[in-house]
Amino acid sequence: MTNRKDKRTKSYRGLGSHGAGNAKNRRGSGNRGGVGHAGLNKHKKTWMVKYAPDYFGNHGFVNPTKEELKVLNVFDIENLARKGSLEKRGTALHFTFEGKILGSGEIISPVNVQALGWSKKAEEKIKQAGGALSKLERPGKKEKAAKGQPAEKTGKKAA
Repeated sequence: MTNRKDKRTKSYRGLGSHGAGNAKNRRGSGNRGGVGHAGLNKHKKTWMVKYAPDYFGNHGFVNPTKEELKVLNVFDIENLARKGSLEKRGTALHFTFEGKILGSGEIISPVNVQALGWSKKAEEKIKQAGGALSKLERPGKKEKAAKGQPAEKTGKKAA
C-alpha cells in the first residue's frame, strides 16, 4: 500500500489543517459524533436501525433456576464395561453417574447403575441385559413432597 498520507503531510508542513478545511476539522472524536457506540439512540439512530437493530433491549429469557443434567447413553455404559473400567463388586459390574441415562444403543453386560434419572428405554434395556437401576440422591437437594402430602416440618414453632 502506498504511503500517501506521509507524502501529503510533507507537502502540508506549516499548515494546521492539512487540507481538511478549517483547522478544527478532523480533530478528536467529536468530529465523528462520539467514540464507538456513542449516540446510537440519538444522532446515529439510522445507522443503528440498519446495521445493529437488536442492540437495545432484552432478548429472550434465561431461567435462573434451571439445572443442566449430564447425559449418558446406554451404549456408553456398554463401552465402559467392555474396556473394563467399571467397578466390579462380587460378580456384578457397578456404575455410578450423576446425571440421566438415555436409551440409545445396545447393552449386553449386566450392570448395576446408580443415576439421578433415566428414560424408559434405558430402563428396559438395562433390565433386559440383567442389570438393575437405583436412584442416586442429589447432594444438597431436597425431594419434593408428593401431591396431597404435607412437606417436612423444619422443627421451628410459629410465634
